[in-house]
Amino acid sequence: MKVLVIGSGGREHALVWKLSQSKQVKRIYAAPGNPGIARLAELVDISAEAVPELARFASGKGIDLTVVGPEAPMAAGIADAFEKEGLKILGPSQKAAQLEYSKVFAKNFMHKYHIPTASYETFVDCEPALQFLKSVSFPLVIKASGLAAGKGAVIVNYREEAQTVLKQMMVEKALGKSGEEVVIEEYLDGEEISLMAFCDGKSIVPMVLSQDHKKVFSGDEGPNTGGMGTYAPVDFVSDKEIERMQEKILQPTLDGLLQEGIEYKGIIYAGLMLTSAGPKVLEYNCRFGDPEAQSVLPLLETDLVEVCEAMIEGRLSRLEIEWNKSYATCVVLASAGYPGPYEKGKEIHGLEEVSENEGMIFHAGTKLVNGILVTAGGRVLGITALGETLDKSIEKAYRLVDRIHFEGMQYRNDIGRKGVLRTNA
Repeated sequence: MKVLVIGSGGREHALVWKLSQSKQVKRIYAAPGNPGIARLAELVDISAEAVPELARFASGKGIDLTVVGPEAPMAAGIADAFEKEGLKILGPSQKAAQLEYSKVFAKNFMHKYHIPTASYETFVDCEPALQFLKSVSFPLVIKASGLAAGKGAVIVNYREEAQTVLKQMMVEKALGKSGEEVVIEEYLDGEEISLMAFCDGKSIVPMVLSQDHKKVFSGDEGPNTGGMGTYAPVDFVSDKEIERMQEKILQPTLDGLLQEGIEYKGIIYAGLMLTSAGPKVLEYNCRFGDPEAQSVLPLLETDLVEVCEAMIEGRLSRLEIEWNKSYATCVVLASAGYPGPYEKGKEIHGLEEVSENEGMIFHAGTKLVNGILVTAGGRVLGITALGETLDKSIEKAYRLVDRIHFEGMQYRNDIGRKGVLRTNA
């Protein structure tokens, strides 16, 4: 079997790594991939958003399965284009992907189908949004409706701050077209977790829960990022609570999509806030989270190719999906300045000292320059380790981090700690 993975980040490296373990897979291509992925797959110099070119490549190479990593190709309709060419692809249609690329669509969808979420209002003009701020209490959350690489949601604590954020998004176009329409919603207090699930259009099966760490600095300080690290599973959420999430969130989501005439095949990811009134959906994503994939996929025992084919062919309910009983922790190493303007081209040292038995190093923003591996992104590497307990997986991950270095390297020193504290409380 020939497999194509689309994307170039840490999530895509984790996908390639997991797919390479399948006995069915003979060859993997990655477009465009990265230097870490290049050890397992043949890199293809095609942008993840160049849909027609990707379809031509897949058709010409006789690709048997394509797995889409990032959100932008899904928003561009890659699944529709591939299916039109008779190519097997895992990823929702452009219509289904609205759950992620339009926060307004997602909020209206949740309201219509009684899926618990924060109360909200939507705006396409700045002036009415500014007027709305006079009638509400703070804090609030302002979200750009479109895709913003995990940086389109801003918590505002007072009116002047909210006015500034709205003007930046809607008038100054700080996020381009993504911020032309905004959602202003109630601030939810609680613990945030990531509930990812496999979906074949008829059935929806949750993965093990994970918890991301969005803020750039330890102690949940500083601005939001795309994610500074994750761990899985989340022990402080009981099996009974997960069943309720299935009943109140996942199944109504699938039922609502079916009522809308939308067939959804792929990954559904609900970012949840565990509030005093129960779990509420913060947002949907239509793909594996990044860096959630880097802690969840290492725990998947079932052949990922089998899971992908079951989703595409509508037979997920007949597949028993098994999970490793270990714990996984992923620590993200980022460039100086991230999530703002960051430095590039810093040589990375120490990777050769880490063996495969000790953990996984997932490349997110790296590049080879004259044979030397250097930084090329905000998030550079994801360091993942498994352990019999969450504590042990955390310790192992940070032992590996201590061996790696590049100028300006920044990371949080508390990934997973809240999981240990909450579980032991």
